[in-house]
Formats: sequence, structure tokens, C-alpha cells
Amino acid sequence: MLFRRTPRTSAAVLALLLPFAAACGSQAQAGSSSVTLRVGATGWKLEEAVLKYAGLDDTPYQVKWSQFQGGDQQLQAIRAGALDLASSSEIPPVFAAADGEPNFEVVAVQRGATLNQEVVVPKGSKVTGIAGLKGKKVGYVQNTTAHYFLYELLKQAGLKWSDIDAKPLLPNDGLAALNGGSVDAFASYGTSIITAHQQGARTVGSGKDILSGNFLWSARDSVLKSPAQKKAAADLIARITRAYAYVRDGHEEGFAQVSAEATHQPLAQARKDLVDAQAQRPTQARTVGDDAVASQQKVADVFTELGALKEHLDVKSFWTTELNADLNADLKKAL
Repeated sequence: MLFRRTPRTSAAVLALLLPFAAACGSQAQAGSSSVTLRVGATGWKLEEAVLKYAGLDDTPYQVKWSQFQGGDQQLQAIRAGALDLASSSEIPPVFAAADGEPNFEVVAVQRGATLNQEVVVPKGSKVTGIAGLKGKKVGYVQNTTAHYFLYELLKQAGLKWSDIDAKPLLPNDGLAALNGGSVDAFASYGTSIITAHQQGARTVGSGKDILSGNFLWSARDSVLKSPAQKKAAADLIARITRAYAYVRDGHEEGFAQVSAEATHQPLAQARKDLVDAQAQRPTQARTVGDDAVASQQKVADVFTELGALKEHLDVKSFWTTELNADLNADLKKAL
């Protein structure tokens, strides 16, 4: 059985994140329901955009989207009470739960592409592979996929974490550091990697085949205690799956235009990225199962080995099947 623990909430973190979430938030079109979900998005509001594009943003509940630079910040916002539902890779919930008192649970898995998860070097760099990073200053986004795949790529190249001068940086800061010459390489994901390539960066390592493709939906305990919010969360996750199915059904060109405008890249490149991503692993939600829990446990064990986690973490303590029945029913309607 998967179970839930009741946490202490940090007032200091709450004070820090609430203004940020409010500044970045946007209200989705919705019905007259008094139910509201505060939902996180990383990089740009991709999920909000795909719902709108597919005509599925007419939810019978309010959705307030807030934009963050990474899933780690979304989980911090969940802990602080600034979000109800967070989307992230497998890594951020591990660190958010490391104190043993999470106030959230992983409620669903969204399978997705692992492209644009790379270690890049600036234009003109003489580094041609991961082995060439020995003794170099390497930026990375801490407690995210970038942290994980950088460590695994170093191991594959016969290097230890201590063989590089690792610099934890947020995506935007890391991009500036790469261009400014204060780091020799940068491990990141998403929009920051797209922008890096536009500025002449080259790929020296990829997390594409290292990462599982499991992206997690985490909900605050308060959501699971509210039948209305719980039902809304399941419906929203299923709608996103339906929206991507709509895009794949001959509507790639139109959504590529939306993506190109949001990420400031040429339409042809945005379309290629979209088609490649959906070909690698179509975006679709799944209910919680033992295989997904085991996949995240493997990730957590790597961070214990790295020393980023002080002790073994049993990840099943913050997973739940409470959303499975509603999500299953909504996914059947979606498909």
C-alpha cells in the first residue's frame, strides 16, 4: 500500500514563492465552478497552450497556471502551498521529500520525450565529448534531470563527479554563464538548450537514452482530500493527453507555429522538434503502477550514491494510487 505523510510547511519559502507564482500566473478559460487548481509549468506554458490549441481549455473548473524555470521550483512551490499540482521529471520530488515530511504525493505519470536534454559547450570550444570535461567548469541545473544525466554521462566516460568543477545554476543563469565564458559547458534541458543551439552551442553529451521518459504529476495532500479538486486534477491530466493526440492527428503544423512563437525559433525547427519528440515517445498520461515507482527508486539510489541524498529514500512513501480510478475513466473518454 502507498501512503501519505503530513508535513510542516515552511513559511519562509511560502513568502518567497507566492509572489513569484502570482506574477507568472494566468487564468485559463473556465466554467462557473468555484473549484480552482493552481498548476505549474516549466520553461513556457506548454500544457496550457496545447489545451487551448486543441479546444480543450473549456474546463468546468478554474485553472491558474504559473511558470517556473524547473520542476524543482514547482515542487518547492507545492511544499510552500503556492501550487496544487506540479509537473516535473522523476528527480525534483525525490529532493522535495528528502526531509521525510512531504505534503504532496505523485498521482500520475506522463510519458514524454527526452530530447533537448543535453550537455552543451559554447561555439569555438575545443571540447568534443564528455571525457574532455575533466578539470572544466560545468554548469548544471541542480536536483533535476540535468543533474542526473550529467552524473551518468560522467560515469560512462570513466569520470567521477569530483573530476569536474560543478556549478549549480538555473537554466537562464547557466545560459548566460556559458555565453559569458564563466563555465566551459552546461547541462540543461528544454528552452535553454534550444536557445543555446541558436547561439552556436554544440552538444557533447545527451540524456536522451539515460532518462526514463517518466514525467510526474505531484499533487498537494489538500487536493487529494478534496473530492472536487481530485476529480479536476484527473480531468486536467487526461485532457492534456487528449490534446496531444489531437496534435498528432494531422495538426502538427499549427501547434508548431504556437511553439515557434513561444520559444523564438524558426517554424521549421519547431516543427521538427515537435515531430521528433512525439515520434520518440508520444505524450500521454498513465496511472500509477509499480514499474514507475521502481524507476524513480533507481534515480533516488543514484543520488544517494552521488552523495546528494544523505541517506536512502524509499520513494513509494510519496506515491499514491488515489487518482487511478478517476484518471483511468477520464483517459478512456479521452482516447
